[in-house]
Amino acid sequence: MPVVTPARVVAGICLLIPLVSTLWVSTYSRLTPTFIGMPFFYWYQLAWVPVSAALTYTAYVLVRRDARSRKGGAGK
Repeated sequence: MPVVTPARVVAGICLLIPLVSTLWVSTYSRLTPTFIGMPFFYWYQLAWVPVSAALTYTAYVLVRRDARSRKGGAGK
């Protein structure tokens, strides 16, 4: 069976999106627009916390489901 499956590729992309979005500082290194008095620099990073959690969970579910199907559906 191939090690690289579509589910694992999607899981990798789910993990890569928040990494690139927060490490590419020049895209959010500014003060405006503000949100409830908070500069963009701060609220942008804070907004990525729940988004990253959701994408990490999605990647986990995809890899777990892929591993289960590779074993023939046995176990949880």
